[in-house]
Amino acid sequence: MRYEHRPGRPNTEGTKKGDYGCAWGCVALPGFVVLLMPLVLFKTYWGHELWGDLAPAWPGGAYAFTGTVGALVPLVFLAWVAPLFRMNWDWKKSKPRSLAWAAASLPGLAAGYLVAGVISSTVRPKRRRDWDADCYSQGGPCWVHVHYPWLWVVGLVSTLAAAALLITLLVKLSRRATPPTAPSTSGPEAAPTPCSPSGTGGRRPPA
Repeated sequence: MRYEHRPGRPNTEGTKKGDYGCAWGCVALPGFVVLLMPLVLFKTYWGHELWGDLAPAWPGGAYAFTGTVGALVPLVFLAWVAPLFRMNWDWKKSKPRSLAWAAASLPGLAAGYLVAGVISSTVRPKRRRDWDADCYSQGGPCWVHVHYPWLWVVGLVSTLAAAALLITLLVKLSRRATPPTAPSTSGPEAAPTPCSPSGTGGRRPPA
C-alpha cells in the first residue's frame, strides 16, 4: 500500500533534512576556512624568508633542510594521532583523562601545521600565467623550484625513510611489551609398549 502526503499536513522529514544540511554547511565552511587560514598566512608572510634565507643557510644547504622537513612529517603525525587513540579508548572510563589526552595532541597538531606551512610555501600557482614576479622573487615558489629542482624527490624519500624507520621501531617496541607465552608443562601420553598386551603402556587396567 502507498501513502500519499496530505496537503494540510507539514512535511517534517523534509524540514529536518533541510535544517541539518544548513547546519552542516554553516559549520563546515567556517571550519575549513579556519583550518586553511594559518597555511595561507604562513606562505604569505614567512615563505620567502624561509626558503630564501633559512633554507640555504641550513647545515648542508636547502636539500638538507628539505630532508629534515620531510623526516618530520611522520613524527608530527604520530605526535598528533597517538594521544587521540588513547582518548578514544579511555572516553567511557574517565572523561577528564580523555580530555587530557585530547589536549596532549594539540602540540602535535601545531607542529603539523608548521610543517605543512613549510611545505605549502613551495607550491606554485596552478595556472602558469599566475607565475608572476613575486613567484620568481628570492624565496618564492617558482624561485625555489628553479634553484632546487629535485626538492620534492628529497622530501618524499626522507618522508618514506622516516616512516619506515618509525614503523620498525614501533613494531619492535610492541613485541618487547608483549609478555612471552609460558611453555606447556604437560607432556604427551605414554605410548603402548610391546610388553603390555593390553596396550596400557605398563599401567594396570582398571578393576
